[in-house]
Amino acid sequence: MEQHSEKELHLSNSNWQKFQEYLPEFVYGGIDGSITTFAVVAGATGGGLDSSVVIILGFANLIADGFSMSVGAYLAHKSEQQNYYKHQRIEYWEVENMPHAEREEVREIYAAQGFEGVLLEQIVNKITENKDRWVNLMMKEELGMMLDSKSPLMIALVTFSSFLLVGFIPLSVYVWDYAIGGVSEWLFVLSGFFTMLGFVGIGWLKSLATQSNQWRSILETLALGLIAAGLAYWVGNVLERLFS
Repeated sequence: MEQHSEKELHLSNSNWQKFQEYLPEFVYGGIDGSITTFAVVAGATGGGLDSSVVIILGFANLIADGFSMSVGAYLAHKSEQQNYYKHQRIEYWEVENMPHAEREEVREIYAAQGFEGVLLEQIVNKITENKDRWVNLMMKEELGMMLDSKSPLMIALVTFSSFLLVGFIPLSVYVWDYAIGGVSEWLFVLSGFFTMLGFVGIGWLKSLATQSNQWRSILETLALGLIAAGLAYWVGNVLERLFS
């Protein structure tokens, strides 16, 4: 019984750690999804468009923008990893073919940190006795590069899922009214209310991802969403007056 509970606790902790690892991507996708979709809803409402048009435009934006964003995240992370491995291969070649010069660079790195004399030589010897350790040091200290081991595919999936999940919130009221009815007079108000709640949730998650103040993060996210929605509504309203 105790072993079973320990396994469940370990699995729960492992899943939470996995979620935390990709939390920045979830927050990034959620913020973009909610803001852009609500901006579409606000713009369409400001332009006096029918709710069915709002749904069409909203879902088109949700799928197209979400996919585009996830592909961009995938390619960006993939490129970073490829760039890291390219420079890593160069460092391995230099360690193999230019050991004296590379050893001197290690000495300079630690000398700049205040090490000298026998202690400095001991550190240099210890670092350079293992090629992997040697290359890892050069990647970090000389090139300022560190490998992000997160999967590019998982980053894309998390970003896309978050974009769809949070981005659907502004449309949910319109879908409900279209399928069941009963809230036609309050569509935009309810959509805005639930979207604001979504902003609060994403802002809170953002504070966890960035280790920043919760209230500040929530208020920043709310402000960005309100500004985007306000601009979209204003543009939609102006265009509707110009072309009506």
